[in-house]
Amino acid sequence: MKFLKNWTLPIAMLVGALGYKVMDYLSFITPYLIFTMLLLTFSKISLRDLRPRLSHLYLLIIEIVGAIAIYYIIAPFDPIVAQGMMICIICPTATAAAVVTGKLGGNVASITTYTLLCNIAVAFVIPALFPIIAPSANHTSFWAAFTHIMGRIFPLLICPFLLAQLIRLTLPKINAKLTSISGLAFYMWAIALTIAMGMTVRSLIEEPTDTHTLILLSLGSLIACLFQFFTGKAIGKATNDTIACGQSLGQKNTILAIWICSAYLNPVTALAPGLYVIWQNFFNSTQLYLARKKQ
Repeated sequence: MKFLKNWTLPIAMLVGALGYKVMDYLSFITPYLIFTMLLLTFSKISLRDLRPRLSHLYLLIIEIVGAIAIYYIIAPFDPIVAQGMMICIICPTATAAAVVTGKLGGNVASITTYTLLCNIAVAFVIPALFPIIAPSANHTSFWAAFTHIMGRIFPLLICPFLLAQLIRLTLPKINAKLTSISGLAFYMWAIALTIAMGMTVRSLIEEPTDTHTLILLSLGSLIACLFQFFTGKAIGKATNDTIACGQSLGQKNTILAIWICSAYLNPVTALAPGLYVIWQNFFNSTQLYLARKKQ
């Protein structure tokens, strides 16, 4: 049990990779896992804890302006890799980032605030920006895209937060019980990661692309991952919020990113956020290992 507890994420990734053929059949439970684990995590947060910070503004600028800049720098050499790296940066923070932040001892209220802010901001920016960057793609209207993105964000991020606050205010005994078992959220996330890993491996095996493009997208997503984690940590260092800022910028909602690629960009670019799943969870596994070693 101690081994399983210490190596939860690597084991989840390995099981997902080896069992990729069956993970597609389990994908329907992912939204329920995310909702429940966020309800447990948010049960410890009060509305008064949610305060926008100056560091959040810096993170948002990097997420949006940095994504546009990397696209125009890389596009003259390889438009597909440029789009892949851009989506890995502009993609909003993952709903599960609060769970990992709590496990690492970071400020859960800070990352929750930023996750709400950046998801709403990206819902406005992407429908307005991407038709300009990829004008030949078959785009939906701005409001249709905005509604679709918000439809993915609201049930899995905002609803569990609102429910947690309602329980906190009206049912304190139930809230106390949820708080006492909030550690289960990490293991729910590990199950969701197993499924996501399996779906990523399946797409790489069953929908192959040419080796050159795959290597470049893999390297591009790795560079984007490391850049964002370390840049976020550097911003957070100035405000004593290193862990939350690192996770805010580095841990991405890759499922939403894959949909955005299929809706706005060359579908091949969906491999970039798919590969990002691997890199960000290797990074998180390393952080958790170092945190245990330090303790």
